[in-house]
Amino acid sequence: MFMINLQGKEPICDQIKSQIVRFIQLGILSPQDKLPSVRQLAQTLGINPNTVAKAYQQLENEGVVYTLNKKGVFVNYRKDNELEKQEISKHMKEVLRKGKEIGFTKEEIEIMICELYEEDEYA
Repeated sequence: MFMINLQGKEPICDQIKSQIVRFIQLGILSPQDKLPSVRQLAQTLGINPNTVAKAYQQLENEGVVYTLNKKGVFVNYRKDNELEKQEISKHMKEVLRKGKEIGFTKEEIEIMICELYEEDEYA
């Protein structure tokens, strides 16, 4: 189910998180579904259990999953819109960071955002 690129630039923890969110968006995981245990997933992927635990903890902090003591980690009920906003927010930050790196000023980015919202007002 999970596919991790051990040689990739994206941290393994982030890969796990992204895949869980994507599985929820696609309906592969549904609210109340139990995720593999930390040890089980770490063993399956051949990674350190602390990495899986960190991913699960971050997802819990974001409200994507919840933990029941001695029972496991479960998918939380969240509107798809919230998950989609979270995922798009991550991509927008990456794009803005790259724009800043190549020389876009804050003012230029603000102008683009204002133009985008003005287009919506006149549609």
